[in-house]
Amino acid sequence: MTASELRASAALASIFALRLLGLFMILPVFAIHARGLPGGDNGFLVGLALGIYGLAQAMLHLPLGAASDRFGRKPVIVAGLATFALGSFLGAVSTTVTGVVVARAIQGAGAISAAVTAFIADSTRDSQRTKAMAMVGGSIGVTFALSLVGAPALYAVVGMDGLFEITGVLALAAIAVVVFVVPAAPAQPAPSIRSRLRDVALDGDMLRLNFGIFTLHAVQLAMFAVVPRWLIERAGMPVADHWKLYLGVVVASFAVMVPPMIWGERHGKLRPVFLGSIVLIAGVSVLLTLEPSGLVPLTVLLFGFFAGFNILEAVLPSVVSRLAPPDAKGAALGLYNTTQALGLFAGGALGGWLQARFGGAAVFGVCTALLVVWLGLAAGQRRWPAARAGRG
Repeated sequence: MTASELRASAALASIFALRLLGLFMILPVFAIHARGLPGGDNGFLVGLALGIYGLAQAMLHLPLGAASDRFGRKPVIVAGLATFALGSFLGAVSTTVTGVVVARAIQGAGAISAAVTAFIADSTRDSQRTKAMAMVGGSIGVTFALSLVGAPALYAVVGMDGLFEITGVLALAAIAVVVFVVPAAPAQPAPSIRSRLRDVALDGDMLRLNFGIFTLHAVQLAMFAVVPRWLIERAGMPVADHWKLYLGVVVASFAVMVPPMIWGERHGKLRPVFLGSIVLIAGVSVLLTLEPSGLVPLTVLLFGFFAGFNILEAVLPSVVSRLAPPDAKGAALGLYNTTQALGLFAGGALGGWLQARFGGAAVFGVCTALLVVWLGLAAGQRRWPAARAGRG
C-alpha cells in the first residue's frame, strides 16, 4: 500500500470501529437493564430495541450508498454519523423501552457502511483493495470482542445512559476523523453514460455475490443461536469466559487468513481462495451437525469457521467494488450491505426458531444446505477481478 492508501484505509476502518464499539457495548447489558424500565417485561419490545437498528440499516443502505455516488462520500458519511450521534444522545435520556426503540431506529438511520466501503474502493488500487477491506473486517472483529470484555464493567460505572453518551461521543469523534484525517479520494472521471441501478442490481455476478454475503451472515447468526449454549452444556465453559475463546479464535484466524489472501491477490487466484473458504465453512457446518462435545473440538471448529469467514468478509466487498461500474460503486455496495443486513436478520430469526423446535443439529443442517447452494452459484461466476491483482 502507498502511504495515502494506508492512511485512508486505516482512518476509514477506525470510523467503523468507533461507531461499532459504542453500538456493541449496549448489546451484552441492555436486556438486563431493560428489566428496570417501563416496558422491560415485554420480550418483544426488548428484542425490537436491539434489532430495529439492523432493520433501519437494511432500508437505508441502498439510498445512502447511491447518494454518496451523487453527492460525495464525505458529506453522506458525516450526515450519517451525526444521525447516529443524535440517536445515541436520545437513548441516553430515554426512560422507557419504547424510547430506546425510537433511539435505536434513529441510530440505524445513520447507515454509512456502503458509503465508507465505497470510499475505501475510491482510495485504493484494485491490487490493494482486499487488504483494505480486511482492515475493516479486523476492526469490527476486535471491536466486538473488546465490547464483550468492557461493557459489563463500564455499565457498572456509568450506567446505560453513560453507555449511550459514550456512543454519541465516539460518533462525533468519527466525524472529526472523516473531516480532518481521511484524505480526499482521487478524482473520478465523470461517466459519459450513467449506470442504471436496475442493471447493477440484476447483473448475474452481482446477484451471486449478494447471495453470498446474505448466506455468510445468516450462517454466522444462526451459529450463534446454538454455540453459546453448547459451550456451556458441552464444553463446561461459563458464559463469563466465552469472550476469551472468541477473542482467541478471532485473532488467530486473522493471522491465518493473511497468507492465502496475499497469494490469491498476487497470483490471480482469488477464485480458488474464495471457493475454498466456502468449502471450509461448509465442512465446519457439516461437523457441527454431529453435535460435538468438548472444548477442544468446539474451539477448532470455531477457528475453522472464522478463518473462512474472515477471508470471505474481506474478499466479497473487494470484488463487488471492483466489478461495479465506477459511477455506481456506492449503489452496488448499498445493495451488498442491504443483503448483508437481511442475512443477519434471517439467520438470527431462523436459527432461533430451528433451535427451539428441532435442536442444534437442524440449525447446522440448514446452514450446510445454504452453503452448498452458495458454492454452486459462486462456482458459476464468470467475472473475477484477479487479472489486475498484484500489478499496482
